Amino acid sequence: MNKKQNVKNKYVFTKEEIGEFRPVSFRKHFKESMKDQKFHEGYKKIEPEYAIIRAIIEARIKKNISQKMLAKRLGTGQSAISRLESGTYNPTFKFAQKLAKALETDLTFTFSK
Repeated sequence: MNKKQNVKNKYVFTKEEIGEFRPVSFRKHFKESMKDQKFHEGYKKIEPEYAIIRAIIEARIKKNISQKMLAKRLGTGQSAISRLESGTYNPTFKFAQKLAKALETDLTFTFSK
């Protein structure tokens, strides 16, 4: 690559090297991605997990509770709530029960076909 170093020690790339920036909305990108069979199958696999995460976030926001406040109610750190809401933490059933209590809501599971 033909990199040029400027005064601040940052590299500057030419338009030819990196191409043109063309922003695309998430919805448009998602719609296009869902046409790919492997992507579609992978998305369907993880969708239930993200539905739970969305429900947790929505319940917290509806109660006007910050991540920090929720963490305090649960006796944990804000980073644990952040990991939970980003999908990088897989909570136990006991934690889910504590979470429901901290959010002043009921915990229900439904199995359906």
